[in-house]
Amino acid sequence: MLSQTCYIRNDNGDVLVLSQMWGPSHFFLILCLWACLDALPVAVNKTKVSPPVEELEPPKSADTGLHYDRYLREVIDFLEKDPHFREKLHNTDMEDIKQGKLAKELDFVSHHVRTKLDELKRQEVNRLRTLIKLKQDANGEKGIAVDHQALLKQFEHLNNMNPHTFEVEDLDRLIKSATNDLDNFDKERHEDFKKYEMAKEHDRKEHLKTLDEDARKKEEEHFEELKKKHADHPKINHPGSQDQLKEVWEEADGLDPNDFDPKTFFKLHDTNGDGYFDEQELEALFTKELEKVYDPTHEEDDMMEMEEERLRMREHVMNEVDTNKDRLVSLDEFITATNRKEFLEPDGWETLEQNPIYTEEELREFEEHLAREEQDLNLKTNDLMKQREELERQQEQLNAQKMELQRLKYQHHHSSLQCHMILQKSF
Repeated sequence: MLSQTCYIRNDNGDVLVLSQMWGPSHFFLILCLWACLDALPVAVNKTKVSPPVEELEPPKSADTGLHYDRYLREVIDFLEKDPHFREKLHNTDMEDIKQGKLAKELDFVSHHVRTKLDELKRQEVNRLRTLIKLKQDANGEKGIAVDHQALLKQFEHLNNMNPHTFEVEDLDRLIKSATNDLDNFDKERHEDFKKYEMAKEHDRKEHLKTLDEDARKKEEEHFEELKKKHADHPKINHPGSQDQLKEVWEEADGLDPNDFDPKTFFKLHDTNGDGYFDEQELEALFTKELEKVYDPTHEEDDMMEMEEERLRMREHVMNEVDTNKDRLVSLDEFITATNRKEFLEPDGWETLEQNPIYTEEELREFEEHLAREEQDLNLKTNDLMKQREELERQQEQLNAQKMELQRLKYQHHHSSLQCHMILQKSF
């Protein structure tokens, strides 16, 4: 899962959303950084510097949000250390990488790197086996034999038929799995947000059912008042338009809007200096626009909705500007976009309140799903209660049998004493 969202209720019956949404530091970004960046030259006196010793310690990389993120990053980091592989990467375009052509170059990397990759794969297989065991224990299946080989098939990012060595197929699977999973990243975020909004509406309606007619009327009026206050905000500039970027240039950068220069703007906001706008850098550009609509101190403004609006803005700009679809915006792509008519004369931007997040049918299905889950939970609770009652009944029977056994033992002992005393008197 790329994002995890859990809906729980507090003591007041309100829905709380525990959501972890990972930053979209995508696999494409890592690969493009490989292909596009050369190390900056550093002036050193070679007569005073000892030759560097190669150490296979992977540097820190951004978390992609994939469940196999650590494995992915470590494989990438170690492959990057092989000169042959790195050179091939510089001469391979993104489409060839996605089609698996780069994976074939694994046969030519150094033995030292291949040995490390073998070790990484064995560690990943052991991690997955542990996850399978934990899931089995959580489902109450302790003691049942596990066919790890069969269960490992569900993980597509490695070749489970060979758990010991890292081969060409492993790299090919890893690239394709990461590409596919990360392509679905935004889609899953949208789905999580839709569920969040439907859960809010469902809880609102359930709360209204608990009120009398006057209180319900006041609650409805308050709700409509909040909606109206939220919708009453300054005009939102079209994301990525000249007006929007000029506002950032003036308010965030403190520069004269009459001196706006796209190339300078790009360099100012390419915060890591790699020559590209990645998705985080793009999203940062929309903060000023979002602050017009959302204020965390206002009851009518929902910060989860603000992040969804930020995602919509970023997706829109990427669709308009990222012409080669590598999830990065190069300087050339950015400059080209600023020369288009849409940049100078954009259409208006419709915010979330102007675009329904879900349909009535989707809400109905969601509520039916909640009802089924609640029903299943009640059935399980009843089953557990019956099991508890049965265990308590069996415990009572066991205690009664134990007491009866103790009584019989006492009676037998007492009888034995009496017999012994009678026999003594007879002699």
